[in-house]
Amino acid sequence: MAALPRQLVPSTSALTAFDAVAKLGSFSAAAQGLNLTQGAVSRQVALLEGQLGVRLFERTNKGVVLTAKGEHYAAGVSDIINRIRTLSLETMASDAKGLLKLAILPTFGTRWLMPRMPDFIRRNPGITINFATRIGQFDFRSASIDAAIHVGRPDWPAADCQFLMHETVVPVCSPAFRQQHPVRGPRDLLSAPLIDMASRPGAWQHWFASLGIPVSHRQRMSFEQFSSVAQACIEGLGVALMPTFLIAAEMEAGQLVEAYDWRIQSPSSYYVVRPLDRVDYGPAARFAVWILDQAAQFHRSGEVSKDPAVHTPHR
Repeated sequence: MAALPRQLVPSTSALTAFDAVAKLGSFSAAAQGLNLTQGAVSRQVALLEGQLGVRLFERTNKGVVLTAKGEHYAAGVSDIINRIRTLSLETMASDAKGLLKLAILPTFGTRWLMPRMPDFIRRNPGITINFATRIGQFDFRSASIDAAIHVGRPDWPAADCQFLMHETVVPVCSPAFRQQHPVRGPRDLLSAPLIDMASRPGAWQHWFASLGIPVSHRQRMSFEQFSSVAQACIEGLGVALMPTFLIAAEMEAGQLVEAYDWRIQSPSSYYVVRPLDRVDYGPAARFAVWILDQAAQFHRSGEVSKDPAVHTPHR
């Protein structure tokens, strides 16, 4: 069989970098998701564009957008990468039977992951799953965990962190609270009772900074789980920064409303994490490929980015 011209067979590194930038809309976000430097991602995309002789992105002040040819190429490349991942997984773990010990975040697990788990179980009938609730990093070996869902940054020691999704946060409160404490501008919130999520003590500082308002941390009401934070807001105890996709039900029911219409991308993102010495363990590998595909579908559906305006913090 005649060899294919080299330009028709780009490297998987270049394709993966292109796919990440196409999905996330920026080189910096793609670099974070791939755990690479922004320069490395930019070089891979430049190599791909040079190899194809086609411009795939238009650079703008706000990031990058796909060209018409880039959009066509991205649609096919995403499917190909997912197929390669699946084939690689099937090769590494042809015997999928086994036990998967999975650590999940309470609210993310209940509201986003569990409704999708029947699909994983249907596709992997030989895998038994034991769920454990964990918040923050832990030692995989002592906890006897094969994989975890992590929110934060991809900085877990001795672990493989694969990007799932960003989150958008907005300040919310109960309708009665907003009526009693009208917010005409963001500075009005400085005197309001603000509620913290214990695992994200800098969230309010980040939100105010996005509006150019410097604030120092002060002791506030704090909870460990988002479900408790949401309930505190519903009961009128104050205002909290909440991920929009995790409180959709409360917003639709009118239990929670926006205290102020300013939505930003959180500095924390979601990752699927596996210990490096267990990264090829069949059940965990299958779960990683599956949840990456679920996150990609979620992103393509627009559910993760339905917000009318997501603002970029001032630097």
